[in-house]
Amino acid sequence: MHPALAMRTDLEDRAVLRERFERTRAQTESLTEPLEPEDCQVQTMDDVSPTKWHLAHTTWFFETFIALRFKAGYERADALHGFLYNSYYEALGKRWSRPDRGLLSRPLLREVEAYRQRITKITAELIETVSDNEWSELAPLIELGINHEQQHQELICTDIKHVLSRSPRPFAPYEQRGPQAAGHGTGEINWLGFEGGVVELGAHGAGFAYDNEYPRHKRYAYDFEIANRPVTNREFRAFVEDGGYRTPSLWLSDGWDFINANSIRYPLYWREAETGWEEYRLAGLRPLNDDEPVCHVSGYEASAFAEWAGRRLPAEHELELLARHHPVRGSLLFEDARCHPGALNGTQEAQAVIGGVWEWSASAYEAYPGYEAPSGAVGEYNGKFMSSQQVLRGGSAATPAEHIRETYRNFFPPAARWQFSGIRLAKKLIA
Repeated sequence: MHPALAMRTDLEDRAVLRERFERTRAQTESLTEPLEPEDCQVQTMDDVSPTKWHLAHTTWFFETFIALRFKAGYERADALHGFLYNSYYEALGKRWSRPDRGLLSRPLLREVEAYRQRITKITAELIETVSDNEWSELAPLIELGINHEQQHQELICTDIKHVLSRSPRPFAPYEQRGPQAAGHGTGEINWLGFEGGVVELGAHGAGFAYDNEYPRHKRYAYDFEIANRPVTNREFRAFVEDGGYRTPSLWLSDGWDFINANSIRYPLYWREAETGWEEYRLAGLRPLNDDEPVCHVSGYEASAFAEWAGRRLPAEHELELLARHHPVRGSLLFEDARCHPGALNGTQEAQAVIGGVWEWSASAYEAYPGYEAPSGAVGEYNGKFMSSQQVLRGGSAATPAEHIRETYRNFFPPAARWQFSGIRLAKKLIA
């Protein structure tokens, strides 16, 4: 069995796995409770999928890989689902165009919800009833499906934020519980030093990990220093007001072309008002909090800021080593009610290494030495995207707390900005 589908200890207990499965499904649905059916229909750009599509696709996943395989005599109630809700699995046939997902007014939202309930019930029953021989194959696929759905929980948050931000009167579906933390002044960055040498990277031992986190391997790391915290809004605002977006020498060539072609002059959800800078969040339009991590910046913006600051973006392995030695949690989905990174403070210790904002690395997304994709359609999950992507690490305020770990590799094109992506700096190596 491929290590990405390997058994973990709690997969031996059917009741535990069923509880995790049903809780994950319920958590997804809780994210849609503040939304109206009209909200769930809209697609504002190619990278954004409608909330309704996310609800259907995560259900399609369990239907395709679980119900059709393990439930005797099962057939899709609607054969069109296999076409409409397949995302990118070429081995499973043709699929509806991604940029056109917002055109699907039918099936209706209530029909998608009924589809979810039906497949949730079937999957939960299979967890209880399959034979012991089938269990060894079913359980890892359920685990994969749970983690797949957790990824889409994050996408529901990022996508609906983009959708609702485009309104001339931005809607705020997720009310902030309690007063917004003001922060206490972050002060200067403190630098955490790491001694170089041969290090081991990647997943190993018990616990779920995706195929792209394997195999565990060795590499040489040079001595490095990395910031104890992410870059704040205050620091990024200084870059904006210093003309950072107008200085071509700070930018990669593709990045300079990208910001000018799209008239980009500040992070995605910032607004310049008469009273100062504001920021749209899922709790509404708020004054920019200087002590929060800057977020919704592209890899190009992260690189330009690092150049302006006289620093660099960390390599992927440096961010993994930071998380291993300083697994300090920031805001994470279902733990923090705001779905927004929390304010940092003046401590010299590591902050928000896990959660808060995804942190851009300088590393291209590529296979680890000895990587092998799983066989079959699930093998299309990660490996096929190892081109023109950049690695991000650490998780964000929209990442489910159960979903993140020190070896997790997120990846997006460097132009992506609608994710909760931010910056952590490293020092330039001294010759």
